[in-house]
Amino acid sequence: MEYQYNIAGHLCRIVFCDAGNDSSLLPSFSPFESEEEGNLLFCLSVDDAFRWSVTGEEVGQFDCGGNNFGVYRLPDGSYQFEICDEKKALCCYLQANADFSDCRAALVAESDAGRKFGLNNALMLVYAFASAPYATLLMHASVIRNDGRGYLFLGKSGTGKSTHTRLWLSHIPGSDLMNDDNPVVRVVEGTVYVYGSPWSGKTPCYRRVSAPVGAFVQLRQCPENTIRKESVLESFASLLPSVSTMKWDRRIHSAHCDTISDIIRLSPIYLLGCRPDEEAARLSFHTLTGR
Repeated sequence: MEYQYNIAGHLCRIVFCDAGNDSSLLPSFSPFESEEEGNLLFCLSVDDAFRWSVTGEEVGQFDCGGNNFGVYRLPDGSYQFEICDEKKALCCYLQANADFSDCRAALVAESDAGRKFGLNNALMLVYAFASAPYATLLMHASVIRNDGRGYLFLGKSGTGKSTHTRLWLSHIPGSDLMNDDNPVVRVVEGTVYVYGSPWSGKTPCYRRVSAPVGAFVQLRQCPENTIRKESVLESFASLLPSVSTMKWDRRIHSAHCDTISDIIRLSPIYLLGCRPDEEAARLSFHTLTGR
């Protein structure tokens, strides 16, 4: 069975080769279903019988929020991934060609939860890297929308991104949550846009919505609430760690860095030192919107 999705304006196709697998493994993708015609960003075939015959050279083992991704690269530039959960149990094999336009995955977890986890993470990786040449970033951020503009709050896990956007929801009228963990950001004809995505961390916020970006805000926990604009170098240092990228892949990483540079040129970037309180939300709202 084939399914097609529109994620931030990019068409993605998933082909299930086994009768036991279907779109029920991807409930968060249902708002993004699409019958549009156009160029595909990628096609991912899910075939549980798939195994690679030759393992590529190991790039590394990466801890991604407690989950482990083993990354291997073949001489032709294609990639292999072993996706493991927090308990280090193998959930998915993924192989992608060099530009991530053609991919195959095998779901090897026994539990339904493990299979969903493996496929979701495989798709997130493929999307992040296939979209790199198209001025597109998959970012780690919580995004609030107010008066038609999206405001992205960045920071390491545990910094308080979700807490701050919840404070906007509680105290700033007209606010709504676009995505709580992995929004998509694109530069389109000189304007920076943020989009909802099928990935939103622990908060089920899977919305096919978009808005021009009002600002990016790097969060830091502080005893006092303060906010200021960042310099160009500070802005780059704030944005890059929030982007899903591969520093060892020159083509992908360079494309991501070019997009970040465009974002810094087109959008304001702020540093917010804050407490988890109403005053912090009102300070950021007034500063970012001028209202």
